[in-house]
Amino acid sequence: MFLSRHKTQLPTPEQALPGRDRRGFALTDRHTVLGNPLLGPYPSGLRIADFGLGCFWGAERRFWQTPGVWTTLVGYQGGHTPNPTYEEVCSGQTGHTEAVRVVFDPALVSYEQLLKLFWESHDPTQGFRQGNDTGTQYRSAIYTHSDEQQRQAESSRDAYRTVLAKAGYGPITTEILPAGPFYVAEDYHQQYLDKNPAGYCGLGGTGVACPVGVAPVED
Repeated sequence: MFLSRHKTQLPTPEQALPGRDRRGFALTDRHTVLGNPLLGPYPSGLRIADFGLGCFWGAERRFWQTPGVWTTLVGYQGGHTPNPTYEEVCSGQTGHTEAVRVVFDPALVSYEQLLKLFWESHDPTQGFRQGNDTGTQYRSAIYTHSDEQQRQAESSRDAYRTVLAKAGYGPITTEILPAGPFYVAEDYHQQYLDKNPAGYCGLGGTGVACPVGVAPVED
């Protein structure tokens, strides 16, 4: 099943696995590195950003290492199946991508700075793939929580697209959509590379810097 066409073809809602109406596992309450709660409600003034940039183990670590980030957690987003399991997501039959939820203090780190980190931490031109990891669950994605986040995400994509093209890269394939449900991943995936310091991390960028700020770059 894991080597079928489902790996590189998004299912329709009718084709997607049915899932379940609730999460089927317990979740540790605290972030193992930052010490703050994983799940909301979060303190007043904090903001949420959701990103997909390949395997979520290394992606989450990149964000929890960023000053101003209050907590992070990994999950599944952008698809159809409610409360999927990791195995279901890996089958390609849920439509979800592996996502990182970043809860941040905008007084300490801006959404623009998080976007810069997002773009520079992976190759957003690879479609349903990130490095050697292949499948719809590894696609690049930004799921926004306000009109302003949507505008900033799209502007940053346009700016980065220009510099990537000059460096010889193809079109950006990142999907940018209003955030839908975020389904929390199994407990062992949370802060995986803190629990397993020698664990796999396939995260790798293009080496092309994203312009600071989100104003489109002039040709």
